[in-house]
Amino acid sequence: MVNPFIPLIQSYLPEPEVSLLTGMLFGKTPGFPKELYNALITTGTIHVVALSGMNISILTNLICKITFPLGRKLSSIISILMITGFIFFVGPSPTIIRAGIMGVLTMTAVYFGRQPFSLLSLFVAGAVMILMDPKVISNLSFQLSFLATLGILIFAPSARSIRFGQARKNLYLSIWVDIKNIFWENLRTTLAAQVATLPVIVFSFGRISLVSPLSNVLIGWTIFPIMVLGLIISIAGIIFLPFGQITAWFIYPLLWYFVKVVEVTAKLPFASLTLK
Repeated sequence: MVNPFIPLIQSYLPEPEVSLLTGMLFGKTPGFPKELYNALITTGTIHVVALSGMNISILTNLICKITFPLGRKLSSIISILMITGFIFFVGPSPTIIRAGIMGVLTMTAVYFGRQPFSLLSLFVAGAVMILMDPKVISNLSFQLSFLATLGILIFAPSARSIRFGQARKNLYLSIWVDIKNIFWENLRTTLAAQVATLPVIVFSFGRISLVSPLSNVLIGWTIFPIMVLGLIISIAGIIFLPFGQITAWFIYPLLWYFVKVVEVTAKLPFASLTLK
């Protein structure tokens, strides 16, 4: 099934920014610019195009917040239906399926008033997919997505949690504190994913990135807003084409910055160490 969002997003943004966005949202697709792909490998940031399962997490959190006034159980049912519909609409790629199973298990736990156990959901989702199709274990996108999620759950668990109606402890926290917290949370999430995927990256590409910490520090804070705005572009564009174009004006500077950081750091002396 052809993902209907990709041609829509391609109508709004130029290359290589559009390939980066669709890769982050839906995984790497044929035609991904070779220069950008190599730069992502060199800088140790290739995992960003295998994190397409994060769009399920973001979508689930947004739906939960919107539907929370309807009650926990009804909100959970709506979220499960939206996850299922989203998977059907964009196409069942391994990373999307994995995230979808995790999302359904999490919302099922919420429905019954249980504490979601994301780490268990990850292994259950992986086991189910391998039992259904043993070949999926050799899929590079599945490997990177699974390990990236595992790293996030272990080293940055708060980044994947779903909160229902949680009030801020201090309504007068400064904007600076909020920005700092968001920056470090996103940076920790990105570094966690990068560390967890390092063995597969080294085995698959034969390279160790020496500039990875620098690259991740510079781009880590952009990943979450890019994915949120990317989902908004997709949904808004389906509803009314000009809405998506307006959102694209806001996301383009972030994508341009991301691409430039990766390109510049990939060209630094001794950016990576070749092992093969």
